[in-house]
Amino acid sequence: MTSKADPRESRKIRVAFIATDNREHRREYGKAKAGYGTAPAALLDGFANLPEVEIHLISCLRQPVKSQEKLAENIWIHSLHVPRLGWIRTGYQGCIRAVRQKLRELRPDIVHGQGTEMDCAMDAVFSKFPNVITLHGNMRQIARLMKAKPFSFHWLAARLEAVALPRAGGVVCISGYAKQAVSGLARRTWVIPNAVDSTFFAIKAEPSRVVPPRVLCVGLITQLKNQNAFIRSVDRLGREDRFELVFLGELLPNDPYGSEFLELVRARSWCTHAGFADRNQLKEHLRQASLLVLPSHEENCPMSVLEAMAAGLPVVASKIGGVPDLLEEGETGCFCDPTDGASMSAAVERILTNPSLADEMGQRAKKRALSRFHPEVIARRHLEVYRELLSTFS
Repeated sequence: MTSKADPRESRKIRVAFIATDNREHRREYGKAKAGYGTAPAALLDGFANLPEVEIHLISCLRQPVKSQEKLAENIWIHSLHVPRLGWIRTGYQGCIRAVRQKLRELRPDIVHGQGTEMDCAMDAVFSKFPNVITLHGNMRQIARLMKAKPFSFHWLAARLEAVALPRAGGVVCISGYAKQAVSGLARRTWVIPNAVDSTFFAIKAEPSRVVPPRVLCVGLITQLKNQNAFIRSVDRLGREDRFELVFLGELLPNDPYGSEFLELVRARSWCTHAGFADRNQLKEHLRQASLLVLPSHEENCPMSVLEAMAAGLPVVASKIGGVPDLLEEGETGCFCDPTDGASMSAAVERILTNPSLADEMGQRAKKRALSRFHPEVIARRHLEVYRELLSTFS
């Protein structure tokens, strides 16, 4: 005797997916094509392979733009012009109204807001449709760590996050750490890590071709990322020509921490700051690296760790935030204490002085990334969340 299929499992789900367009983030309104952050873009990649979902990708921008009609056969793009007065200092009221108007046309089953950093979460929770938001960066924690001044961007973002979280139908947390951060605020939560662009799994790491070994550190040059303390912690290894240290990431303008960083790099022949790297450049750096290091004081589900694992690199990372959800000590990498220079140096030395261990770690990292972070795996988990949430409205 066969059981009947649940009709909710078979019908196509229409999703309004609200994400920040990179053209807004970078003020590049003249570009003809929309682009998105690495994590949302990878998730959309996964959705493109799921015919059971129809995605309507919505973004608000301060200036009118021209965009391509689709990202994929089942993913449409909608770029909405919202005048300057409708943004963060008004609680994103202009964005909320513009999105709500578009949603009345689209009639989605569910609205998914990507992140609390910009307007996406507020657009979703005030959409008047069933909704879920993803917590990428914990803005309340970041504002505390940065000692954000009243009415600064981070101060305002933290307060709007506190407004959005309890109003959401549910919160997708990209780590257990993020789940703890919304405890007592969110109605329901799911832990789903970020997806990784599938092309990173095709990277074949070739660290043996680079002598001395190359250690890669990826991220915005800021105090939270802790690059300066890391440089000092590995001074002995660098002076002994044990490795080359390459930093990828932008500096904030007029930032004293960035100025100190540049002085430290210039004084060390084994250190290089290669600046911002696009996706293709990052892949080439990962191919040549022996190790990725992330010495941060605060992380949720860092893309640099996921991408390094997908490429087959072992990782040394701070045992903070959501990072312990991603790595296994001695299996796919090593943990360190970002406040202890000896701990950071010992973790790096352990991997660099044992090539066979590094190779085994890298192979295990790639295998586990494929099963846990591939775009289609993550997209299917989101589809389960959508169905679960919609079942409460039936």
